[in-house]
Amino acid sequence: MRSNLHHLCDLLSRRWGRTDGAQMVEFAVTLPLLVVFVVGIFDFSGAFTLRQKLTNLTRDAARVAAADPANDVPRSSSAVPASVSDAYQLVANYFIANKINACGMTASSFVYASPATWTYSASANGCTAPGLTIVINRGYYFPQSLSAQPANATCAVGAPGGQNVIGTCVTIKYPYQWKFGRAASLLGSTETLPSTITATAVAMNEN
Repeated sequence: MRSNLHHLCDLLSRRWGRTDGAQMVEFAVTLPLLVVFVVGIFDFSGAFTLRQKLTNLTRDAARVAAADPANDVPRSSSAVPASVSDAYQLVANYFIANKINACGMTASSFVYASPATWTYSASANGCTAPGLTIVINRGYYFPQSLSAQPANATCAVGAPGGQNVIGTCVTIKYPYQWKFGRAASLLGSTETLPSTITATAVAMNEN
């Protein structure tokens, strides 16, 4: 009798002492947090890498255009000068070489805005809104002190006057589809992230 009682107590103790259920609950609670953490690492690292690529690309494009003669820039015509074409081709070739979706952009996908600003835009080939935008301004005025930075979206021309230098401004706005927002919704969060990653660079016109 004592042996049977001892066996029953031992059996109940093992069953009540099992932690399988607790482990499952802990896993269910921590899984969404783990998913958000992993997705966030990959998503933000991807965005940071793209931002660095675009930053370097805008610098190279601005330098290429700024090194060309400035007298090829029309002041009252939409014709694309060689300097702007050089900058655009550098960007286009970089996208091809690095297998970056150019959103269906072509050399004719531009709108001219006086003075001396060409805006290329496209949103095809699966690119999310608002699509890809490249702004090349060959007549950007900026202070020698560099205390004022160009408007990221438009490479807006500074007002002439004072100690200003005429340069070339290049902006690239690239659509980026975040996955972090959907992952964060698992925790009840409603994150709103920028729809584009933007980089801008200015180079002083050499000629």
